[in-house]
Amino acid sequence: MGEMTELELILVGKTESHIRWLTPNIGINSQMLSAFKQLQLAAKKAGIELSIASGFRSFERQLMIWQNKFSGRTAVKDGSNQVLAIEQLTEAEKIHAIMLFSALPGASRHHWGCEIDVYAKNLLPAEQALALEPWEYQASGHFYPLTVWLAEHAKTFGFFLPYNKFRGGVAQEPWHLSYLPLSQHYQQAHTEALLAATLLNSDIQGKTLLLELLPDLYQRYIVNVAKT
Repeated sequence: MGEMTELELILVGKTESHIRWLTPNIGINSQMLSAFKQLQLAAKKAGIELSIASGFRSFERQLMIWQNKFSGRTAVKDGSNQVLAIEQLTEAEKIHAIMLFSALPGASRHHWGCEIDVYAKNLLPAEQALALEPWEYQASGHFYPLTVWLAEHAKTFGFFLPYNKFRGGVAQEPWHLSYLPLSQHYQQAHTEALLAATLLNSDIQGKTLLLELLPDLYQRYIVNVAKT
C-alpha cells in the first residue's frame, strides 16, 4: 500500500488533522462545528441540553475496542441486550456479534469526526449512568423527548440518523447523529479496497477470516445505512 492521501487517512481514522477538540476526550470535524452549535442552541431553546458522549474515534481506539471484544475482555451483547458467551461462538459468529454494535477499525464513521453519539444531559436522572442503549431513547426512556425533538429538527441543521432502524447489519442506534454534507462525501470516497489494505497492515484479531468475509461484511454493515 503506497502513501495514503489526507482523505484516505481521514476515512480510516489515521489522522486528527480534521478534528476540533471540544474537550480533551471529545472532538468533532472542524467543518461541522458551526452546524452542531446551531443544533445545540435550538435544542436548548426546547429545554434539551444536547451533549456529546462520543465523537471522533481514531483507528487505534477502534482497534482497541475490537481487540477487547474479540478476546472476551469486554462483554459482547446481542440485540436483546444479553451478554453472549463469546468463547462458545465460532470465529465468524464472533465477528458478526461484534459488528452488530461495534464497527471494524478503518470502517467506523466516527473516524470522520462528523458522527456523534448524543444524549440530553439534563434528562439523565442523577443516580443513572449513561448507557447508550435503545431503551433510554424509547417511549418509556428518559431521553425520549430528545428522540422526538431530533426526529423533527435534526434535518434542519444537516443532521440525520444513519442507524435509525435495524437493516440486518448494525443495530438501531437512536443516539448516533451524522452530519450529511460531510458524511455523504466520506461514504462515497470510502472503499472496500482501502479498508482491506488498512486491515492487512494491522494486527487486528480475526484478520484472516475478516479479509475473507470482507465483501459481505462491507455490504451488510458498512454501507447498509439510511441515506438521509
